[in-house]
Amino acid sequence: MIKIFREWRDRHFSDPQLMILGFLLVVGFVLIFFLGRILMPMLAAIVIAYLLDGMAQGLGRIKIPRYPAVLIVFLIFITSVLVLLIWLLPLISRQIAQLLQLMPSMIVAAKKGLMGLTVRYPEFVTEAQINRLLGFIGPELSNLGQNLLTWSLASVRGLITVLVYLVLVPLMVFFFLKDKELIINWFTGFLPRDRGLANEVWAEVNHQLANYIRGKIWEILIVWSASYVAFTILEMQFALLVSLFVGLSVLVPYVGATVMYLPVTLIAYFQWGWGADFLYALLVYSVIQFLDGNLLVPLLLSEVVNVHPVAIIAAVLLFGGLWGVVGLFFAIPLATLIHSVIKAWGRQQAGQQENSESSTPPE
Repeated sequence: MIKIFREWRDRHFSDPQLMILGFLLVVGFVLIFFLGRILMPMLAAIVIAYLLDGMAQGLGRIKIPRYPAVLIVFLIFITSVLVLLIWLLPLISRQIAQLLQLMPSMIVAAKKGLMGLTVRYPEFVTEAQINRLLGFIGPELSNLGQNLLTWSLASVRGLITVLVYLVLVPLMVFFFLKDKELIINWFTGFLPRDRGLANEVWAEVNHQLANYIRGKIWEILIVWSASYVAFTILEMQFALLVSLFVGLSVLVPYVGATVMYLPVTLIAYFQWGWGADFLYALLVYSVIQFLDGNLLVPLLLSEVVNVHPVAIIAAVLLFGGLWGVVGLFFAIPLATLIHSVIKAWGRQQAGQQENSESSTPPE
């Protein structure tokens, strides 16, 4: 048994380039897993700089020098942040406060509606089932209230954290953009020179992620805008807040669209009850999700992140369990990385097998 395992190890893990790639992946995982919270401002700055670098490269293709291109992109980024803080964030905060104030009334209305189902359809819905459901939701709402209270008591510390992010993250974003080549050369100076497999994996991941992120940004904006227009036409309460979360839900495939049915249903029922407008709201949301999955995603993300849906759901569960909400957002990029590593490993093994067969003399 030991001999079989040793032969398998020597056949698949004797390549130095594969060992280098594995070492880099393990070190990156360990750093993020154990030091992710401490390095969160730097990681956020790296992600933002990676997103903005595509714009800077686009300006470079029209003959704008690197430094002026970085300044233009950075000014666009700062302007977007200011618009978010001055205009959008207060509106969303106001709607969140109103929603929290109405939450107890909404839960009572939902309870009455569910109890009414036991009268209309006693063969499908029983009072015991409703009580079990409410018994599950009750503690969750209590935890939500406690978390809000804790957040309000720690608001001073939270304000300090926000101020640190508002100062440090834009500053690091600027330097990551301006000194990109210098930082990359400094980092690669510590790596072995023979790292062709790692470079191959990074080239594929970089291409996939660039297309994926660009497509996802457009998908979020289109779904958000379409949801906001539709909910506003229906005169639905909290249209801006709900449409924002509907747009962000596309970051978590399959799961996000399903989860968002609950707040849309609850808000629509509280506002209209079991009426035509309630059905229209659910129908509009269903149509938006249908068009997103069958039109937008194939159009914006065709031939991008060619990962099976089961693998995507597994990545969402795994990385969401490890890193929470952040893990949910980065589940698909991390799944892409793993997929690219497996593909590169397979090509490497196939190439080695072909070389060994070609070097074997014929009998």
